[in-house]
Amino acid sequence: MTVQGKTILVTGGNSGIGLATARLLLENGARVAITGRDQAKLDAAAAELGGDVLAIRADLNEPADLDAVVKAVGDAYGTLDAVFANAGVSGPTPLGKTTREAFEAIVSTNLTSVFFTIQGVLPLLKQGSAIVLNGSVMRELGSPGSAAYSASKGAITSMAKVFASELAPQGIRVNTVIPGGTRTPIWTRGARAGATVDGTEKAIAPRIPMGRFSEPEEVAQAVLFLASDASSGMTAAEIVVDGGNTGAPWGIPLFRG
Repeated sequence: MTVQGKTILVTGGNSGIGLATARLLLENGARVAITGRDQAKLDAAAAELGGDVLAIRADLNEPADLDAVVKAVGDAYGTLDAVFANAGVSGPTPLGKTTREAFEAIVSTNLTSVFFTIQGVLPLLKQGSAIVLNGSVMRELGSPGSAAYSASKGAITSMAKVFASELAPQGIRVNTVIPGGTRTPIWTRGARAGATVDGTEKAIAPRIPMGRFSEPEEVAQAVLFLASDASSGMTAAEIVVDGGNTGAPWGIPLFRG
């Protein structure tokens, strides 16, 4: 399983799963471009990663920023071998208490901008390239208050299958990684400001058969596989990294004898 010599774009590569994936790809010989909206975090990530990394500040909801990403990657590398469409946001959208703006902001980042990111970089992708989308177990859990986030991630699952059908004639594979609870800063941002990852994991872990959050590096390993030639026979597939949360719910401590 190698990505030696491959050129790979990771959106939202300045923290969490994206940063862990960019690091792993670099360690395995890839050239990596990352995007992020926050210049300070992007600079810190680039300094941490070192190596052959191209850091591009971009809000992928903005067409001009997306065009700039495509141009920067094209100018630097010419073509792409893989893209990990990872950038996303979360936030509460409970019925009766949600503004249209709040709902649409989540859907725009998690779904619409993913579509246009893939459409934008498509001319750079070669025969045999790989696209990896970042989904979520929230697509099926029915967690109260998460309508926009859950709907956007359910749509990622559906959209990946459409992409796979459309791009099969070009020899481009499209697969999805489905993380469950993962130790990333997403648990401490926005409406969760003031919370800690440790405290959140302690509250949620009893609902996970493996009894813990996944590490971002564990999700990154799945992305590495899907971006590599080791998964050359796979398209429209998913790898779930959730500690058994969705596949083995009866394995949680509550149901153990």
